[in-house]
Amino acid sequence: MRIVSFGYQTWGRKTLQALIDSGHEVVLAVTHPASTQSYKAIWNDSVEELARERGIPLHLTERADAETIDLVKRAEPDLIVVNSWYTWMPAELYAMPPHGTLNLHDSLLPKFTGFSPVLWAMISGETEIGLTVHRMDEELDTGDILVQHRIPVPPGATGTEMVLAGMELIPGAVHEALGLLESGAAVWRPQDKTERTYFHKRSDRDSRIDWSWPAVDLERFVRALSDPYPRAFTWYRGRRIEVLATTVSTARYGGTPGRVIVQEGGGAVVCGPDAYRGGNPALVITGVRTDDGATHAGAEFFARGGYLTDSPE
Repeated sequence: MRIVSFGYQTWGRKTLQALIDSGHEVVLAVTHPASTQSYKAIWNDSVEELARERGIPLHLTERADAETIDLVKRAEPDLIVVNSWYTWMPAELYAMPPHGTLNLHDSLLPKFTGFSPVLWAMISGETEIGLTVHRMDEELDTGDILVQHRIPVPPGATGTEMVLAGMELIPGAVHEALGLLESGAAVWRPQDKTERTYFHKRSDRDSRIDWSWPAVDLERFVRALSDPYPRAFTWYRGRRIEVLATTVSTARYGGTPGRVIVQEGGGAVVCGPDAYRGGNPALVITGVRTDDGATHAGAEFFARGGYLTDSPE
């Protein structure tokens, strides 16, 4: 088959490599120009570089404009494959090839459509993540499913570890999908849109710790937001601090949510929801990073006690 690739960052590069390795003919690679913007600078292995190395015709663009559509039309693809493309694609483009357009989305659709699906899945307490290959249609991540691969989320896993594990699913999923299309054995499964969940783009505000959450949820929140992603943060004595490592307390504690009260297991204990009842475990902070980039042990940093707050006080 003649294939056009649309992709960006490490996801796009791994997808392009999988297409090259499949033995099909990649007749055009479309990608965004390099960027230093926030999430675009994370996992930024270059699609452009790989295409140039392999002598694949390349088109750099921010959006699927008229020029892009014309280039794809002249490439006469049998299929378009998309992974990590940041802008809207019109029906004129995605419906052009005989086999349509396949999109790769790193969640088990119809759950976690939208943005940063692995991080949101971790925060939500999912026990598995995955990769879905589906047919692109007029809505975001809603098209019929062709292939789904899944992996469990091990206890103690970080968001970064699971993002990387999810990327390793790309070659196998791509090769399976192409094989089904080529052999005529493709079976398309419509998504149950009543089961759909959508998550928005993450911003700085979304990494702020909410001390009304249970300790088990906050411990998972901190693990989900691991480097190189923006870390979970809070405010302590007027200073913004990033929370790097936590555990859930063995004992149960009472008081006021956000209050640093004692030490347990080498960390500082922070009261959580319904703390006035004294019936819940607390979050134990064992590692933090201050705004000057220095890291500190939790027990040492919070030795004076006090309150963790939503804003400087």
